[in-house]
Amino acid sequence: MGLVKTVTEKPWERKGVIGGMVPEGTFATEAERVALTFFLVIATVVFSLFMVSYYLRMELPDWEPLSEPAQLWFNTGLLIASSVLFQWSRNIVVGGHTRNLYTSFFGAGVLTILFIVAQMVTWNHLQAGGFYLTSNPAIAFYYLLTGLHALHLIGGLWVWSKCAIRLISGGEPKEVRLSIQLCTIYWHFLLLVWVVLFAILANT
Repeated sequence: MGLVKTVTEKPWERKGVIGGMVPEGTFATEAERVALTFFLVIATVVFSLFMVSYYLRMELPDWEPLSEPAQLWFNTGLLIASSVLFQWSRNIVVGGHTRNLYTSFFGAGVLTILFIVAQMVTWNHLQAGGFYLTSNPAIAFYYLLTGLHALHLIGGLWVWSKCAIRLISGGEPKEVRLSIQLCTIYWHFLLLVWVVLFAILANT
């Protein structure tokens, strides 16, 4: 019954008395949450297209698989830990608490920064070993996929930094609750994307 009501309601039709009453019939979902949902859908399509292109390109004879850099395991651990800390901070703020909020939220951001730095170190090691962007299609795809993932994390860090500044400036946790929740969703999404990318790179 609730599903039927939600599907059939017309949010563009405002109800109520004009001049003081809050209109009924509008969507209750926050605009930021809707925007993030659309962005994640687009990001999923983009990563999916690149992964499909990766598999199609493998069929050509000039494809020379790149050995999986051992440091990627360490990098993956950093990203997992970051996602866990974001979930912790989300649970704290949703529960209306403040204890360990700063530790978990700031720690999550720091671990993400370390992940990006570790990725750069991995890229430098590959270049030092003679594996350049133009060396081989497989290597080019490696840089492309991992670089695209890192760019999405950097974009997420921009939102994280704005939220962190508000907390440092004395903002109440309830004022940034939505931002923390959305950051958590975003980081879980990028962790899932990274696990899939890592599996593809490690097995091809």
